[in-house]
Amino acid sequence: MYIGPYQLSNNLIVAPMAGVTDRPFRTLCKYFGAGHAVSEMMTSDKTLRMSKKSLYRANFDGELAPISAQIAGSDPRDLAEAARYQVANGAQIVDINMGCPAKKVCNKLAGSALLQDEDLVARILDVVVAAVDVPVTLKTRLGYLNGHENILRVAKRAEQAGIAALALHGRTREDMYLNTARYDLIKEVKSLLSIPVIANGDIDSPQKAKYVLDYTAADAVMIGRAAQGRPWIFREIAHYLATGKELAAPNIQEVKHVLLGHLQELYEFYGEYSGCRISRKHIAWYTKGLRSSNEFRQQMYQVENTQDQFKVVEAYFNQLLDYGEIMSDVQVESVDLLQP
Repeated sequence: MYIGPYQLSNNLIVAPMAGVTDRPFRTLCKYFGAGHAVSEMMTSDKTLRMSKKSLYRANFDGELAPISAQIAGSDPRDLAEAARYQVANGAQIVDINMGCPAKKVCNKLAGSALLQDEDLVARILDVVVAAVDVPVTLKTRLGYLNGHENILRVAKRAEQAGIAALALHGRTREDMYLNTARYDLIKEVKSLLSIPVIANGDIDSPQKAKYVLDYTAADAVMIGRAAQGRPWIFREIAHYLATGKELAAPNIQEVKHVLLGHLQELYEFYGEYSGCRISRKHIAWYTKGLRSSNEFRQQMYQVENTQDQFKVVEAYFNQLLDYGEIMSDVQVESVDLLQP
C-alpha cells in the first residue's frame, strides 16, 4: 500500500489516539509489525503550539518513516498553517482529524463535528492539501448522526480535493464508541474511490482483521483500542494474514519484558513527574485480566516516582512467574483505567 510516494511495509496501521499514540507507543507498535502509525492529534490553535503537551505530541525524533502528524481544528487557514508547521517539524504525511467524537473537541466544531458542515469540510480539504507538498490524509466517521450518514459525499469530495488516503471509522459521532462498528458503508466508499481506503473500528483480533479486509475490500485496517496494552496484536494479525494460522499468546516473561521496556521509554520521553503518571494507564492495560491485577493496580496507583513504580511492576510480574501464570488461562476482568 502507498500513501503518496511512501510504500508501507504492510497494511496494518496504528490509529491516532489522544493520550496514547505518543512516540514511544508508535515505535513499539512498529517494532511489533505495524506498517504505519499516525500521531496523536495536535491542535491547529497556534497559541497552544508551544505548550508542553503539544511539544511532546510533535516529537518525531528517531521515528521510523514515514512520519504522519495529525492536526485538528475548524478554521481552514489555521489548519493550513498547522500543516506547514508540522511538515517543517519533520512530518512526511499530514492527517486531518474529522473523526474525534470527544465533547471538548466537537464543541469547538472540530473532529467529527465538522461532518455537520460539508462546505466547511470542503474548504478545509482544499486549503490544507494546497498548503503543503506532502501527502494529506483524512480520518473521519460515517457521519455526525445516525440516519444522516454523509460519508459517501464527504469521501468523494476528499478524493477530488487530492486527499491521498482515507481512514474511515465505522461509526457516527452519535455512536461515540458504543454499539458496533458498521462496515457496509466502508465497503461502499471503497467501491466509490480510487485512493486507498483504511477500515477502522472494532478490529480486535487477527480473525476480525481478515474479515474486515475481505468484506470491505479496504486497502488496510487501522487498529486503535485493541493495541492498548497489546502492541503485539500487529505481529499476530500479520502472521494470521500471511499463514492463516494463529500465533501463541505471549508468555508472562515476554509481557514483562515488553512492559518494562515501554516504561523505560516513557520515563525517558516524559521525565520523572509526567512519566510516572502517564505510565499508569499503560500498566493497567498490560495487566488487564491477570491474576490479582486489580489489587496490584490499586497499589501501583499510589506510587509517586518512576523508580518505585518500575520496581512494583517488576515485582508483580516476578510473582506471576512464580505462579506459573500463562496468558491464555487468565480470567479477563474489568479495569479502572481512568486513574490520573
